Order: sequence, then structure tokens, then C-alpha cells
Amino acid sequence: MAGYMVAHLDAIEELDDAGCHYRPIRHHLGITAFGVTAWTAHAAGDLVINEHDEDDPTADQELFLVLRGHAVFEIDGDQVDAPAGTLVSAPPRTRRTASAKQAGTTVIALEGTPGRAYDARGWELWAPLAPLYQAGRYAEVADRLGDLVAASPQYPMLFFNLAGCESRAGRTTDALNHLLHAIDMSAEFRASAATDSDLDPIRSEPAFKQLIKG
Repeated sequence: MAGYMVAHLDAIEELDDAGCHYRPIRHHLGITAFGVTAWTAHAAGDLVINEHDEDDPTADQELFLVLRGHAVFEIDGDQVDAPAGTLVSAPPRTRRTASAKQAGTTVIALEGTPGRAYDARGWELWAPLAPLYQAGRYAEVADRLGDLVAASPQYPMLFFNLAGCESRAGRTTDALNHLLHAIDMSAEFRASAATDSDLDPIRSEPAFKQLIKG
């Protein structure tokens, strides 16, 4: 059987990232080789794409295609007028953002890191929960993350974030189990666990100390 997939852009669930609206094309289609996301402004003047800068670890090399409407990009301080059909390429470590001149402006963003295999981290699923996390609603985030990792268990970052929220919410056993799972999936999270303040409530647990030792 052919392994291809087909989806209409408007049929993909729209999510929110700090006020910008996106459809997680990469996650929806199961793409692992590169990142691809559709960003849409609901009104003229709205941001289409939040600012990335040189300190943003997700700000890889990106290619933007204005699919619908009319956008204005700001790339390292330069204004770039971008009607539908325009392609804008931004190298790593550049500041970039885009706003809409028309309601419904949609920009397709493709991203990757030069010289390195793409690492699908599941940020698309985490972003809508970030405001709740920042507001200290750890138990609520943990409940919702639990549902997300059950449906999409391929992202170790989500298990790590789940462990941190469970730690903050006093769910020690769950936090340790999900932290172990994150580390088993990706050793990078052992180093992250050593310094992440979300895990301070469980840091004195013998099981935690054993996880950090490896």
C-alpha cells in the first residue's frame, strides 16, 4: 500500500501560540524530515508569525511561502513586502516576524537545521499549553499533557514537560515514571533534569538521583 497522506489545510485543527494561529501540518501528516506549519492572521494588522531571534533555539533556517493574502515580513530590521506567492528565506540566527495586511493571510513555514537531521520535538502540541504553564496551572497542564502523550507518544520533550508539571503538582510517582520515559527516549533529558527547576520538588527522591546518575 502507498504510504502517502492527503489533507486540506483548513481541515487541520487550528491552534494558538502566544496569540498567533497555526495549523500543525508536520504533526498532522506525520512528517519527520522537516518542520512545516501554516500560520494564519484572523485580521489585518495581526501578527502572522511571532518574532524569532538569534537566541531562539527553534529559529532554524526557514522558508516562508505566502499562500493567501498579503504579509509584511521584518527580517533583521528590513521590511519585506510579501503578497501571495512570495517566498522569503531566512537563515539561522536572524530576527524575523511577519504581520498581515489582509485578514486571512496564511504563511506556510518550512524549517530545518543546516547540517543536522531534523528533530521533531512536538512543540506544536506544547505551545497551546504554555500560557497555562506560565500561569502556574501545573495540575491542569499535566492532565492535558497526559492525554496528548497517550495520543502522540513519539515526543520525549512532551514526557519531560509532563514530568515537570507533575512534579510541581505533587504527583511524585507519575513525575518519576514520565521522566524515566523521557530519558529512555532521549538521553539529552538526563542533563536537562539535572538543572530544571520544575523537578526540584522530586530532586531528593532516591529514584530521581538514580536517574540523574544514569
